[in-house]
Amino acid sequence: MLLAIDCGNTNTVFSIWDGETFLATWRTSTDGRRTADQYYVWFSALLQLHKIEAQISDVIVSSTVPRVVFNLRVFADRYYHTRPLVVGKPDCHLPIDVRVDTGTAVGPDRLVNTVAAYDLFGGDAIVVDFGTATTFDVVGNDGAYVGGVIAPGVNLSLEALHMAAAALPHVDISKPQRVVGTNTVACMQSGIFWGYIGLVREICARIKAERDRPMRVIATGGLAPLFQQSVDLFDEFVDDLTMHGLSVIHRYNKETT
Repeated sequence: MLLAIDCGNTNTVFSIWDGETFLATWRTSTDGRRTADQYYVWFSALLQLHKIEAQISDVIVSSTVPRVVFNLRVFADRYYHTRPLVVGKPDCHLPIDVRVDTGTAVGPDRLVNTVAAYDLFGGDAIVVDFGTATTFDVVGNDGAYVGGVIAPGVNLSLEALHMAAAALPHVDISKPQRVVGTNTVACMQSGIFWGYIGLVREICARIKAERDRPMRVIATGGLAPLFQQSVDLFDEFVDDLTMHGLSVIHRYNKETT
């Protein structure tokens, strides 16, 4: 079985892929100080709790936090006797081209999402990922990664408001009942919610105009359902898009080596 690990700036997700479906998915906070042994204690306890007998034979990692990769490598080698594929490293090949300026480093999560979107829906797509940052990744008609847009994430924007303005509280993101708020919390929720609706709609419209062709908009990330249920912004929502991309990249490397 394949253990797919997606390490983001905020959370790290572990998923077990049996070749047809994901048997289980768990997440933990990303911490560069967590050792290989700590990963194993946490992961093996979850396997026992859910009564999953997983014979892990392969591991693939996508990480936007370079300092955690070493301990994940040790975790895979020590406990599963396998050298993990790490997206972005020379020995991990991608089934797509990456067409960006020379010397530009593209986040591995963005490449993985591009692979997944092309595999599931074909080319000419925009992947909107609501993570620590809100990213827009453009998939060419042949599946190539051709660039994108990076904007502050929703929770990051809320945190910045609270940190920079002492009078503004922490608030949860939700759709406000009205656009015009009559208290501080409602005003902040309206600004964030409708501000991001406008941001996503405008950026996607400009990408489509610049590409001069119809493009499917695919959403992923924790807050995507909130925006999708409230306003018709996306053509597709895929919760486990990154994990699907990791399984595709793993299969591609197995078939080509």
